[in-house]
Amino acid sequence: MRAIILFVLCALIVSGCQSARKYDLVIYGGTSAGAAAAIQASRMGKTAIVIEPGQHIGGLSSGGLGATDIGNKKAIGGISREFYKRLGKHYGNDENWTFEPHVAEHTFRNMLKAADVPVKFGERLDRRNGAVMKDGAITSIKMESGKTYRGKVFIDATYEGDLMALAGVPFHVGRESNATYGETLNGVQTKQAKFHQFKVPIDPYVVPGDPSSGLLPYIQAEGPGEEGSGDHRVQGYCFRMCLTNDPDNRLPFPKPENYDPFNYELLRRYLDAGHWTVMNLSKAMPNAKTDTNNKGAFATDFIGMNYDYPEGDYATRERIIQEHKDYQQGLMWFLSNDPRVPKDVHEEMQSWGLPKDEFTDNGGWPHQLYIREARRMISDYVMIEQNCVGARTIGDAVGLAAYTMDSHHMQRYVKDGRVYNEGDVQVGGFPPYPIAYRSIRPAKKDCTNLLVPVCLSASHIAYGSIRMEPVFMVLGQSAATAATMAIDSGVAVQDIDVPRLQKRLRADGQVLVWVP
Repeated sequence: MRAIILFVLCALIVSGCQSARKYDLVIYGGTSAGAAAAIQASRMGKTAIVIEPGQHIGGLSSGGLGATDIGNKKAIGGISREFYKRLGKHYGNDENWTFEPHVAEHTFRNMLKAADVPVKFGERLDRRNGAVMKDGAITSIKMESGKTYRGKVFIDATYEGDLMALAGVPFHVGRESNATYGETLNGVQTKQAKFHQFKVPIDPYVVPGDPSSGLLPYIQAEGPGEEGSGDHRVQGYCFRMCLTNDPDNRLPFPKPENYDPFNYELLRRYLDAGHWTVMNLSKAMPNAKTDTNNKGAFATDFIGMNYDYPEGDYATRERIIQEHKDYQQGLMWFLSNDPRVPKDVHEEMQSWGLPKDEFTDNGGWPHQLYIREARRMISDYVMIEQNCVGARTIGDAVGLAAYTMDSHHMQRYVKDGRVYNEGDVQVGGFPPYPIAYRSIRPAKKDCTNLLVPVCLSASHIAYGSIRMEPVFMVLGQSAATAATMAIDSGVAVQDIDVPRLQKRLRADGQVLVWVP
């Protein structure tokens, strides 16, 4: 008994010492950006810790998004490119941009282990009193468990921007109007909704042709709003499912406890009209697996059901995550089993299932909801549409973005007796472009020792181009480099020598200027 008591006391002392220790960098959020930031800090001789609310590292990159979204791979360098090269080595190639989730997480963990970076799992920020501020800087952050982590510089690498918000840094949720920044693709976009739209008229009413019978699930009663106007809406979330058609590694789709086939009545009518696209964006991964994303007018995006997520408390977010899980699992069950679904759809769906060897602690289901967008910081430089298309230039580049301006749908509405989706924008055709350092750090008046590589300062439509996992890793590395320089120079993150920062980034393999 005495030995047990001594063991428990020692464990408590070690835990307390670890949380009370002061680090050079405290990184909240074990996303791909958080991992890259920690690795870079260690390589630059700084102590760093990653604090992750969940139980996994890598965010979406290890959470099902195995088909890497990036417009031009040549825009990606540094630790981000190293990650894909390590994946390539695992598969016997030079580099892999398509990969299995468990391989991605194993790669992140190995890279963090080699960098000797501790990761604290299962620690959520106290979102009421979790940021201790002094003279415009964060001195420590506190978890719900009571553990406190002190640091010289902090990095918010979460998809939600909780630490940023708690520190009092201004942010935006939803779409700005086009007038806010002189854009053309922000705000309500009914005219741009060419993709993932209903190809034929589909009746939106419970009793077809009878508006008094009410609307089918997940269709809103009011109109979409004025074209180009801002609103509170957030683009649709989904789980990036990893599926397999290997019978020896296949689990059947689970049936949610609260399954209701009526939730998919709109899809049933669309199937009856001859349109079947749900599985058409299943990209092949190694070992007979897929990364399955949203495709078509009614698919895995749970359109309009996430508006309360970005600023919701933990209970609200957990509810929304569960609702998305129930919706998507119910969708797979419906397509595989409902007797009203066409036979060819049944046969195709029944050949697929969840892999036994992925997400083994969650029944084969991804552990990370695809938070395409939540809070976005408002710094003294906001990346906007004009940056994406090259009409606005900067001198403080810390990485390149290289993807289409991409927004998923945000709402379903009724017009002239048929249902429409609204919010999808996919406009590309421009080369990779630079991301400003000023967009990953707050204005100096707001916080002097915080960097935000994920919920960075960008308009809704510009964020839709920047928000890709390889770019998050690039910005995580750049943020850690800037933090290290701020510590070494004894200045605020806003006052570092940016040309010197860029010189170090280039030395570490980052790509800052696009050369065709």
